[in-house]
Amino acid sequence: MTRKSPAELRSARWFGPADLRSFGHRSRAMQMGYAPEEWQGRPVIAILNTWSDLQPCHSHFKTRVEDVKRGILMAGGFPVELPALSVSESFVKPTTMLYRNMLAMETEELLRSHPVDGAVLMGGCDKTTPGLLLGATSMDIPAIYVPAGPMLRGNFGGKTLGSGSDAWKYWDELRAGTITQEDWLGVEAGIARSPGTCMTMGTASTMTAIAEAVGWVLPGGSSIPAPDAGHIRMCSESGRRAVEMVWEDLRPSRFQTRAAFLNAIVVAMAMGCSTNAIIHLIAMARRAGQEIGLDDFEAASRRVPVIGNVRPSGTAYLMEDFFYAGGIRALMDRIKEHLDLSCVTVNGRTLGENIAGARCFNDDVIRTVDNPIYGEGSLAVLKGNLAPDGCVIKPAAMDQRFLKHRGPAVVFDDYPSMKKAVEDESWDITPDHVMVLRNAGPLGGPGMPEWGMLPMPRALLKQGHRDMLRISDARMSGTSYGACVLHVAPESFVGGPLALLRDGDIVSLDVGARRIDIEVSAEELAARRAAWTPPERRYERGYGYMFSRHIQQANLGCDFDFLRSDFGAPVAEPAIY
Repeated sequence: MTRKSPAELRSARWFGPADLRSFGHRSRAMQMGYAPEEWQGRPVIAILNTWSDLQPCHSHFKTRVEDVKRGILMAGGFPVELPALSVSESFVKPTTMLYRNMLAMETEELLRSHPVDGAVLMGGCDKTTPGLLLGATSMDIPAIYVPAGPMLRGNFGGKTLGSGSDAWKYWDELRAGTITQEDWLGVEAGIARSPGTCMTMGTASTMTAIAEAVGWVLPGGSSIPAPDAGHIRMCSESGRRAVEMVWEDLRPSRFQTRAAFLNAIVVAMAMGCSTNAIIHLIAMARRAGQEIGLDDFEAASRRVPVIGNVRPSGTAYLMEDFFYAGGIRALMDRIKEHLDLSCVTVNGRTLGENIAGARCFNDDVIRTVDNPIYGEGSLAVLKGNLAPDGCVIKPAAMDQRFLKHRGPAVVFDDYPSMKKAVEDESWDITPDHVMVLRNAGPLGGPGMPEWGMLPMPRALLKQGHRDMLRISDARMSGTSYGACVLHVAPESFVGGPLALLRDGDIVSLDVGARRIDIEVSAEELAARRAAWTPPERRYERGYGYMFSRHIQQANLGCDFDFLRSDFGAPVAEPAIY
């Protein structure tokens, strides 16, 4: 393998020339106390750190960044920390999805505009993984991803709690009157008790696993719990590896092949992934110039079963159990006949080499393909006259009686009116009705918020019901569950068929046939469309203005149209005068 020389380093353009501009770069570095020996002839490694005081999933990054720096220094690199947008799922409103592309743009421009040769990307909370990887893909310098890792198990009353999933569960029990307010406060205090992302198979763990499957993460790194000492060692090792990647010129374009993204889809399906995987993975692949779409997810869903027995698709276990059982390497080893093992990863080795020798230590946590927790993949892609461009449902995490269902629609145009209705104990609604929320998609939300797990009506909870068919153009948390049809495309805000649905229309769902339809004639739908009036845009200034004019639909990954890999010529390196 040909290795770069120090003179070929990108940072040498800033620090090397004997001119006035480079004098300024060197003198300002010395102003911060750095000696020329610290950067001369050494790769400068940017550490994009998404830590903040309002990002609980990344609270340990404040110190973990020092471990990354230690690794970079050990390998002869020069570490520089660049703070990046934290996009906290817990606190950012109206939705972090509104800002995923902002983080992607920030990542790309931070790397382009600074004198850096490679990068370590520190993320983990839901949108930080795709945001960082999208930006690093477009910049295409050597980069490695450090996942935050899942938090420890929650606990209440001697029972194990899973973040997100048990919040929804116990909230419904509180509304149904089966637990007390004191119980609820106990759940609140015990459900999240360490740094790290949700320890269920939510979007965070889904996306870090996908990042590893594509090749961005050191082997096994996506499974390590945040508080584990192994996580510290992984951070340091990632720093060391980032330096070597620069010398080897191992850029994302060298490992982000179509086969790598197909591997990621297979891994996601086997893990019981979040529905959000579809949107983010499509965006990531298309940004890398690889044509990945809903049909690829559907093909994998039909042949790859769910073998990761982790909530909410699984019955009992959490990510900590998954790690102890062998983690992502063990899971990939069990589905290796569905993977392209020749794909290269950030450590310079193939996926096959990385999982060689992997062992499973608990066959109930990581099942075999002959004993899955669900016979098909985690997600199913549906199409029909209600969603001509597709939508998604998570069959493994719902009441199986709704896999084939037909019922009258109850339609809401906004979240507040829906929320008011579901709290009305006198509401005359049955579990056969189909609750519909529209104007919650990429433009309508705005930002496609996680409203798709519509609350169960209190009246039905009191009767003992815990699931019903719900449809929206929104997303839902990866920790959510239930018979929820999501990502309906095109969304209602732009005139998709969901905008034409009326109370009482019969909706039919057949997951086995992958169909979702409204039983209304084409002539009637055409008449409704002619009478439909487009709503006003939500934003008229700033980032929201740009978002509302350039966001693509869910089936295209919700990326900005001007950030596609086929949009214009590649950006040249910045001029240094």
